Amino acid sequence: MDNLNVDKIRTLLDKNDKISIAVGKNPGIDEMAASLALYLSLSNSGKTVSIACPTEPIVEVSSLVGIDKVQTTLHNDAADLTVSFPDRGDIEKISYTREDGFINIIVKAGKQGLSFDETDIQYKRFGAAPSVIFIVGTPRLSDLGSVFDAEKFKDTTVINIDNKESNQGFGDIILVSKDLSSVSESVASLISSLGLNLDTDTASNLLAGISEATDNFQNPRTSPLAFETVAMLMKKGAKRTMQAPRKTLDAIEDRDPFFTTSLPKKTEHKTEKKRDDNPPDDWLAPKIYKGSTAI
Repeated sequence: MDNLNVDKIRTLLDKNDKISIAVGKNPGIDEMAASLALYLSLSNSGKTVSIACPTEPIVEVSSLVGIDKVQTTLHNDAADLTVSFPDRGDIEKISYTREDGFINIIVKAGKQGLSFDETDIQYKRFGAAPSVIFIVGTPRLSDLGSVFDAEKFKDTTVINIDNKESNQGFGDIILVSKDLSSVSESVASLISSLGLNLDTDTASNLLAGISEATDNFQNPRTSPLAFETVAMLMKKGAKRTMQAPRKTLDAIEDRDPFFTTSLPKKTEHKTEKKRDDNPPDDWLAPKIYKGSTAI
């Protein structure tokens, strides 16, 4: 990894305690694992970190450590919270009271009553943009949707970490290596270069990301760094979950549409010919064989 960029990031982390991490819509295991690994490592190093993705996590990433920390928007502790009610002319007045450590907002209905319910109320946070944001495994800023507001983040230092050919090279610090087989490798290298905390959970996430991106290391494009990184992660206590390569399973499913990976394949058994234990009556009688004299 480029030492100059590592030094720049180290300086940024020394000056800023509040860091944000973002990953694009519908991330795969590799992208989400790398993002969560960075989140865990920075959090364990004493930083206040927020992580966001514009779409809800898919089932495949649900087992990653820290997935419950992923939000659909980025916010910080200094942000203001706004509670918005539909304005349909049916609110007479709004007031509030303080009671038992809570502030109660009272919306007094007009003569016709309120035309909305609790599900129509919106909660929004507004505040200063983060000073530093890591954007992981995301080729385009547009993939972040509402998570990234270009105007709001104009003074934010953007660190772009990716391995995709389609990455547009945005950001102030660009760590895009198209020779790597996974973005988790790049994040693992960055964590190691910065001397950040790398515990078992962080290592396990990174191992899961590399395993998925390389089809359990059977993809011919698996980089040498992948194997080096895995060795380091396992020394850190990473737990490996074995699974069949996705390409192998796809090939089987193409041949047999009723195949499911949760059930063993049906084994065909050959039927053996039944042996006759009762030989004919003349089995032991003398036999006379006639030859041919034809020339």
